[in-house]
Amino acid sequence: MSRYFTQLDDVWPAGLGRRLGAMLYDGFLVLAIWVAISALHVLVVRKLLGLPAEAVGQGNWQVFTLRMLMLGSAFLFFAFFWCRGGMTLGMQAWRLRVQGQDGAPISLRQAMIRFAVGTLSFLVFGLGYLWVLFDGQRRSWSDMVSGSQVVVLPKAVKGSGS
Repeated sequence: MSRYFTQLDDVWPAGLGRRLGAMLYDGFLVLAIWVAISALHVLVVRKLLGLPAEAVGQGNWQVFTLRMLMLGSAFLFFAFFWCRGGMTLGMQAWRLRVQGQDGAPISLRQAMIRFAVGTLSFLVFGLGYLWVLFDGQRRSWSDMVSGSQVVVLPKAVKGSGS
């Protein structure tokens, strides 16, 4: 997959429906990652720290470390895909791509901003994503603050060999 998308005239801003579809798909993937991290966290607490089963999940330190691991893993998931090719697995299914205004993949700084603002947008009942319905360019808060855009890619032409 090309890291730099040059067909800027062939794309259009993504609407809310496609974005929500990709978010749902990616949400299941992140949830699977969180299940694995939680299992590893319990394993570490039980086997390496030697805490009894009834002490698992007790105490501020255990709760804090698990939450930070979950937050960090979610960020790494999105940042890896966004910075590498602009598409998470859910975005690929919906033919979406996050990119800079010039078609280049976003930077790590932009990914951090997108993730932080996206999390905030989600926490305020999705208002930052619903903004797509009111913005003339179909931008979410994450798009506006990070200087990026989410676009719909054209369907691949069958038989083109690429």
